[in-house]
Amino acid sequence: MSMVVSPAEQRVILDHISWSTYLAILKDAEGCRGRIAYDRGVLEIMSPSKVHEHIKRLIGRMIEAFTEELNIDIESASATTFKREDMERGFEPDECYYIQHAAQMRAKDHIDMTVDPPPDLILEVDISGSSLNKFGIYRALGIPEVWRYDGVALRLYALHDTGYLEVQRSSVLPPFPIAQLNLCLTQRSVLGETQLIRQFRTWVCDTFQG
Repeated sequence: MSMVVSPAEQRVILDHISWSTYLAILKDAEGCRGRIAYDRGVLEIMSPSKVHEHIKRLIGRMIEAFTEELNIDIESASATTFKREDMERGFEPDECYYIQHAAQMRAKDHIDMTVDPPPDLILEVDISGSSLNKFGIYRALGIPEVWRYDGVALRLYALHDTGYLEVQRSSVLPPFPIAQLNLCLTQRSVLGETQLIRQFRTWVCDTFQG
């Protein structure tokens, strides 16, 4: 067992965990704020702090404001547990969205990853640096795009044949203004959340509708 502690996240890593034990931990942890990831016997439990949750909600609200103003249909699945027993992998994102598959997933109350598509976009806030490389999980489960905030800026990673490559522009949610989002995040200690979101929304309206 190992533990990574930072002001933003606490992570516990457990080795040699069976799939059945992973499922039992998921069941026992229902309703908890923690995020659980599993990769072929390695289990990570992450307990987020206020700053972690604040940043992920700010980013989520900006994604939602952008899609509202541009009338882009999305289906939010938030921190749903995604897992596949045949691959022995599972994860819980900070936020996630179906975009290209929004209509297909709208009536789905339960997700079966053996038949349903993965989210088109997942958001990961990883300020401390995860001890478990979850990009291997995302690749195995076919997540097209990962947006990762590393404590400095939001960076985009797109799935390619060789793995995830950092990109400057989103393919699943073009033309989302990453630079403007990062600018808003730098102001979060001096501006209130409502003001930040209104500022971002106004910029989107002026830029794309003005």
